[in-house]
Amino acid sequence: MPKIKSHKGTKKVLKVRKGGSISIGRPGSRHNTGSKSSKINRKNRKGSALSSADKNRLKNII
Repeated sequence: MPKIKSHKGTKKVLKVRKGGSISIGRPGSRHNTGSKSSKINRKNRKGSALSSADKNRLKNII
């Protein structure tokens, strides 16, 4: 059996934290931020954690 290659695009977007959870950026934070409320812009800066269902699905990819 050959080795499973890691998906380079996914690897650049996701980061594994110390505790094993996976961090991912929030959608809607790239452009047109001037028209969005400052509350939403602040929320988008922090990012979020990947759900456990998605974590199990992407475990072999990254």
